[in-house]
Amino acid sequence: MKTIAVVGCGRIAQNAHFPAFEQMKTVKVKYACDLIIEKAQAIKEKYSFVENVIEDYKIALADPEVEVVYVLTPNKAHYTVTMDALKAGKHVFCEKPIATSYALACEMAEEAKKQGKMLNIGVCNRFNKSVQMLRELNEQGRFGNIYHVYCSFRSFRSIPGLGGAFTDKRESGGGVLIDWGVHYLDLILYILGGVKLKTVTCDAYCEMAKDMKSYKYKYMWAEDTKDIENGVNDVDDYISGHIRTDKASISFNGAWAQNINKNDTYIDFLGDKAGARLAYGGKFEIYDGETLETIAPEYDIPNQYYCENVGFMESIDSGVKNQCYIDEILESAKLLDYLYRSSEKKQEISF
Repeated sequence: MKTIAVVGCGRIAQNAHFPAFEQMKTVKVKYACDLIIEKAQAIKEKYSFVENVIEDYKIALADPEVEVVYVLTPNKAHYTVTMDALKAGKHVFCEKPIATSYALACEMAEEAKKQGKMLNIGVCNRFNKSVQMLRELNEQGRFGNIYHVYCSFRSFRSIPGLGGAFTDKRESGGGVLIDWGVHYLDLILYILGGVKLKTVTCDAYCEMAKDMKSYKYKYMWAEDTKDIENGVNDVDDYISGHIRTDKASISFNGAWAQNINKNDTYIDFLGDKAGARLAYGGKFEIYDGETLETIAPEYDIPNQYYCENVGFMESIDSGVKNQCYIDEILESAKLLDYLYRSSEKKQEISF
């Protein structure tokens, strides 16, 4: 039984991690912590394995019984809370993105090594069954030479929490690229395996809600955090780019909000023997270049949040780092940094 503290009791805690803890039955949450104490209290009322509700996470860090800290806060706090937890001798699970910059992510990685603690990052798709199968098929040569990957993460007018932390660059570090794109690009790098980044070019746009008060939408994720009257919207709502690696090239388009009422969320892997299209969060089809068949494998997809949490606890017990250990994710963080840099400079950037 692991004794843990959860810092941040918002949506990812409520929808992903606490349901996984309940299913695992091998963790005791001694502290549920949130600056909005009502959120932590709601968690405690729902889950019997939660013992205490606090506002100050340092109370949990000072408790020697706490072995593990989950950092499920808004992006800006990832660095501070994680560094404090590592220095207090705790293993840490930090949600994606690692931090608001690559430089801060590297500091976190160094601190984890210094303290000899596990630091896993919540890029949950690395525990998704479809992603794992595609990685294995690629390793087996099923697709031949994968020469290009295209991904689309586009939605119709769905900017989250407009005016709040999601759209304030000081709080989030970016918009649709750092929020959605990190998942897509990270799983692509994971499936390709061991790629070396060469160049990137990127364009980022903040067009759809320049006047927040006039912005129209049918649905808004995290609407309770919006601040249209007094808030800030200075992040990318549309992103487009091209990445060159020593293996495949990668191109992408992403939109929190576009004036096309379609949700296109998929990834195409183009090989010289076969290709595959992965529906994000779902299954994939293989398109065979020799038989011209479309093959839809039959398999079940276990809950990836449950799998990543179980995997994290197993790593702590065994001392064996898994695919979500921070060192494995730094290349994705570096990629995001370089894409944003390319957009700001309006030029291609080399690694």
